[in-house]
Amino acid sequence: MKSPKELSIEKKILEELAPGSAARRVAEILAEDAEIQQMQEYANTVSIVRLGYNDHGPVHMRTVTRNAVLMTNLIHAAGIKTSLESENAGTLDDSMCAIVLAAFLHDLGMSVGRSDHELLSMTLAMPFIDRTLLQVFPDNLEKRIVIRSLAFEGIIGHMASRRIHSLEAGIILIADGCDMEKGRARIPLVLNTEPRVGDIHKYSANSIERVVIGKGEQKPVRISVAMSTDVGFFQIEEVLLQKVNMSPAKQYIELFAGTEGHEMKKYL
Repeated sequence: MKSPKELSIEKKILEELAPGSAARRVAEILAEDAEIQQMQEYANTVSIVRLGYNDHGPVHMRTVTRNAVLMTNLIHAAGIKTSLESENAGTLDDSMCAIVLAAFLHDLGMSVGRSDHELLSMTLAMPFIDRTLLQVFPDNLEKRIVIRSLAFEGIIGHMASRRIHSLEAGIILIADGCDMEKGRARIPLVLNTEPRVGDIHKYSANSIERVVIGKGEQKPVRISVAMSTDVGFFQIEEVLLQKVNMSPAKQYIELFAGTEGHEMKKYL
């Protein structure tokens, strides 16, 4: 059974994808796949219960998908082409297919463990990507290969530990970093009361009140982060900013953060 939060995010994802588009069909297939759902649920069990990390399950993967779709739309509305478009290798819809696939499946590897989970995610995601694309593009092998390859880059690049080169993968990298509102740390804080390595991530995330992604003033995308206490700056400077700096999409991002009631600090 999906939670109301999962269903709500799925609805928002579909609303932001063009009606009749291949990317919308991809999103629908992924959301309906019971095996993916169960793997996402177990990834969360491993992440939260066994390892004491933040949410890496179905809500997180859906949130990253929505963030990535939203940012892609904002960037494209500013007249900027995706890498597939610039390289004459595909369309915006093709790029969006890869983004949805990568974002929706990027943390499946957490069902095994944290170390190199992006590599594990790529391996575990492969059969889902192949069967989804076969349904959407049954007669176009070339398109399936291009989209799958781009989705793999998005998955393997989401930890900012490897250099990525496509705009699409860069968007996923930033979209992942933007999921840091306090709800993501709520369950780990309740379940894990003993001190553990990495606790700063939970406490800093718990101070993040809101992350708003919208149209920028000087650049296509503005990310605004409001926090309740200064500990949230750890999440900005050690997680989100690191990902933005590694992203090919950095040049299109404005980043502001600050505690509520105070002036926002401009990072980018």
